[in-house]
Amino acid sequence: MRLSRDEIKMTLRNWNLAWDKHDLEKVMDLFHEDVFFENWTGAYAKGKNNLRKVWASWFENHGNFRFLEEEIFVDEQVQKALYRWVLEWPSMEQGFEDKQELRKGVDVLHFKDGKIITKLTFTKTTLEIDNNRYSLHL
Repeated sequence: MRLSRDEIKMTLRNWNLAWDKHDLEKVMDLFHEDVFFENWTGAYAKGKNNLRKVWASWFENHGNFRFLEEEIFVDEQVQKALYRWVLEWPSMEQGFEDKQELRKGVDVLHFKDGKIITKLTFTKTTLEIDNNRYSLHL
């Protein structure tokens, strides 16, 4: 099953809605069983069940977060998308706990059989709090 450009964009809209509702199962519905996910630290998960386990604690422990869509690029021919986003959430950085934090990043998404099979996440190594930039503590 190949998705059209509009179907890929709709999938990403549904993706955003599921994240905004903090609905892990709806987020997981968009993934292929054989998904490969790698986050910005290099940590990764293979398979939908493993990804669910990794993200379950994130959903439970990070509370009030949301992703704001910055821009989307879609290549229908190769079934890939680039999704640029801003994460808004309560900071966990020392000295800034619970202040509004912004992180900017990009997801490179590959689709197979109408589902996301690869998700590679890249983020800036800076964050913004109170309109000031700070380096991430890596």
